[in-house]
Amino acid sequence: MNYDVRDLSLADKGLLKIEWSSMQMKVLELIRERFKKEKPLKGIKIAACLHVTSETANLIITLKEAGADIALCASNPLSTQDEVAAALVKYFNIKVYAKRGEDTKTYYEHIHKALDIKPNITIDDGADLITTVHKEREELIDDIYGGCEETTTGVIRLKNMEKSGVLKYPIIAVNEAKTKYLFDNRYGTGQSTIDGILRATNILLAGKNFVIAGYGWCGKGLAMRARGMGANVIITEVDPIKALEAVMDGYRVMPMKEAAKIGDIFVTVTGNKSVIREEHFRLMKDGVILANAGHFNVEIDVNALERIAERKRKIRENVTEYVINGKRIYLLAEGRLVNLAAAEGHPAEVMDMSFSNQALSVEYLVKNKGKLEPKVYVVPEEIDKEVARLKLKTMGIEIDTLTKEQEEYLKSWETGT
Repeated sequence: MNYDVRDLSLADKGLLKIEWSSMQMKVLELIRERFKKEKPLKGIKIAACLHVTSETANLIITLKEAGADIALCASNPLSTQDEVAAALVKYFNIKVYAKRGEDTKTYYEHIHKALDIKPNITIDDGADLITTVHKEREELIDDIYGGCEETTTGVIRLKNMEKSGVLKYPIIAVNEAKTKYLFDNRYGTGQSTIDGILRATNILLAGKNFVIAGYGWCGKGLAMRARGMGANVIITEVDPIKALEAVMDGYRVMPMKEAAKIGDIFVTVTGNKSVIREEHFRLMKDGVILANAGHFNVEIDVNALERIAERKRKIRENVTEYVINGKRIYLLAEGRLVNLAAAEGHPAEVMDMSFSNQALSVEYLVKNKGKLEPKVYVVPEEIDKEVARLKLKTMGIEIDTLTKEQEEYLKSWETGT
């Protein structure tokens, strides 16, 4: 069987979701039109491990239109939209292995199923696919031209692989594209994380102490949106430069052990593990809400929460209540990505740029087969700027161009005061 999805009868509903997202992904639509004509990926096999959403579906369809044979699995057990997975199988004949709520064993079985296609290109969101290739499916490496990585967490893992000398094929860090992190990470994560928290809890943010762990681009976007809804934003950081930036942006900055005493809502966006742990749980007020917007469910130490809680119960969809010394702590979406587990992830307009970078980076890897070393590369500047140019075009916005004199001035060094 070339798929494993929840229920094919959901396909019609999924097709409508894909269509709705497509209408808001105009850059990817322009790329798809070119790909249809040129078929730059003809004969190429792609294994993709991504959040199976309607936006992802449009990327996968674009790659298929370019001539690729694709197998798709989920990059998070709670991010799959089952109706979208069904639609990709039924209406687009894509090999999909993803079910919302799948356990860890099934999650990795699905990764292996996707790899059974014997890919030439891998696409990752979190690097579980590529690490599985390197640890368990090394026989596939000789046929792989390269891969792409979508998110900060995955890029960190892959750079560590490169430093350790174990990375066996080139990777393009799509997350490092300016048209990705300045928009997807900042505006996408900011909006969708708030969306997930509100859908899960229906609480009022105004007046609450909103603690954000991590002030990278995701943390910046989340802080901006939380403050815009009236929350009192507190930042915790380990990087002195980012902490200083948060102070200059007007936020309170303090250690987590201090924030734990006064916070009402806590959100982790660090890419690290055990950012909120037992020592912090014991300091928290009654009724606090914990959420994670980092890729993996390790940022909040859920095991410690389970161990020290006197009792727990599911009180709402995506809300679990833990009682510690008589105080209630509410964990959202099992500590997994709250914006995808409790909501629908980033808006299609912002994923348009991220997935356009993915599509063009895959084309770049195929064109440069055998020319790249096994390193982590940033997205080529010409691709990054082309995505921005196309995005502005779809928005009906024009910008200035340099005059000949200005071009010459920027290339020169002689002219001074």
